[in-house]
Amino acid sequence: MPDLKETALAAEHEALGASFTDFGGWRMPLKYSSELEEHRAVRSAAGMFDLSHMGEVRVIGAEAATFLNTALVGNLAKIEPGKAKYSLICTADGGIIDDLITYRIGEQEYLVIPNAANREVVAAALTERAADFDVEIWDESEGISLIAVQGPASAAIVSSLVRAHEIDLVENLSYYAHTTVTIGGQEILLARTGYTGEDGFELYLPHDKAGALWRALLEGGSDFGLTPCGLACRDSLRLEAGMPLYGNELTTSRKPQEAGLPVVAFSKEEDFIGRAALEQAKAAGVGKTTGQRLVGLKASGKRAARKGHVIQNLEGAPIGEITSGVPSPTLGHAIAMGYVDVAYVEPGTELHVDVRGKPIPFEVTKPPFYRREQASGT
Repeated sequence: MPDLKETALAAEHEALGASFTDFGGWRMPLKYSSELEEHRAVRSAAGMFDLSHMGEVRVIGAEAATFLNTALVGNLAKIEPGKAKYSLICTADGGIIDDLITYRIGEQEYLVIPNAANREVVAAALTERAADFDVEIWDESEGISLIAVQGPASAAIVSSLVRAHEIDLVENLSYYAHTTVTIGGQEILLARTGYTGEDGFELYLPHDKAGALWRALLEGGSDFGLTPCGLACRDSLRLEAGMPLYGNELTTSRKPQEAGLPVVAFSKEEDFIGRAALEQAKAAGVGKTTGQRLVGLKASGKRAARKGHVIQNLEGAPIGEITSGVPSPTLGHAIAMGYVDVAYVEPGTELHVDVRGKPIPFEVTKPPFYRREQASGT
């Protein structure tokens, strides 16, 4: 794969026999053995992912909170140091540039995490939007690696590697919060977030220390069933959890109201970029009484709908399009997400998806398709 970027863990993936794919210009592990086995490992024990292709943009300064409240649609000033928030960065006309997790590191310091394909776009947009604010924007993406441990055994695995007095920090860390721990003498930013529908952690550290941490996690997690996992199972896991993927469910041609994301803080004082357009969309009932909205779809069989397949009403008229679809390994039937006309968004509505010329029945359902209290295989 010529001209593709590689993470600092490329040699580790090769040593484990990974097969690779081009993902947003990065040479990333698709799977190590079987994507089905990797998927089930995350649901039953734990899986480990290299997410070092994600971006890290630090925002520092006296006006950091006010700036982010102008640059993003959410209210970042309300989150306390040690916490995190999911938000969006939008265009002036309300289209979604990217969905982001933002950590508040201190009173005047935040760490913004863009998606891999958008990291340069987001860093540039933040830099441009910061021109009139007392802040500094540092794109640290080239120096930071990110490893995720996801699954029911993730807390036990991470706890087994930190210093004894830090075990409580791991076990008591709340969802969408972060702390600092030490593993093998290396200080790590530890966050309890995730993209799989399971309990899990994300570990941020310098590139040159990533290989040692990867190997320590593999060794320490061996007694807990930890399995290295690629992007293939990550996609099926996130879809079961009903989580949108940028480039599929989220694009600059879609507004947050269409995506069903209630993350726009209209109550905040700041005139954030995209505010006027999103207020107009809200007033017009976009995603509720007009236009289209993202829905979940489930089938009784295993034949999957795929991105781009046309969604039809029972009379055969086109009413939308699939954005993601897989046969669910956990649930045993096909699931999908897609945009449909608002007249068809009610859960229980029966629709068809044109799969290679054959109408396959699907039913509208509200994501997530899987919740972690569900037993694997049910």
